[in-house]
Amino acid sequence: MSQHGKAIIFSAPSGAGKTTLVHHLLDNTNLQLAFSISATTRAKRVREVEGQDYYFLSPSEFLAKAKNGDFLEWEEVYEEQYYGTLKSEIERIWSQGQHVIFDVDVIGGLNLKKIFEDKALSVFVEPPSLEALHFRLRNRSTETPEKIAMRIAKAQAEMAYAPKFDTIIVNDILEDAMIQAELKVAEFLSKP
Repeated sequence: MSQHGKAIIFSAPSGAGKTTLVHHLLDNTNLQLAFSISATTRAKRVREVEGQDYYFLSPSEFLAKAKNGDFLEWEEVYEEQYYGTLKSEIERIWSQGQHVIFDVDVIGGLNLKKIFEDKALSVFVEPPSLEALHFRLRNRSTETPEKIAMRIAKAQAEMAYAPKFDTIIVNDILEDAMIQAELKVAEFLSKP
């Protein structure tokens, strides 16, 4: 895969606000960012759109693509729930003269940083506390209490990876986190 642009990688525990920050950055046309649409086997949520939020695949379709080498990186995030980055997605974005921005889980983010090395900025979005994270996940009203408990347990483990990222943004006050994200990304993209 030829390298034409840079990569911005946003990772965080579920509910920390990474998707909100990524959408904010995508709205800033000066940054020339395009969203890398991940493939997943998880069920589509109510407002999600195929080919816009995710490429929704069956587990057998996903594993066939993995076996075929179609993914830049992929993993089983939860049992029988796979997520991955299609190589074709990166080529599509770079061929349009844009930089790619990722909204991925923590392990996926670290894997992508290894692949892109100094052509990538890896950003860890941290919730102000696990209590705040629990509150956000509950207020989403998209998941069962069991799923929320599973995500909180996973979040605790993921927080230990924060120092492995290039930078950390604590998303306590959303407006402040948005400004921080814009400044860090603009600074990185301005470097040769």
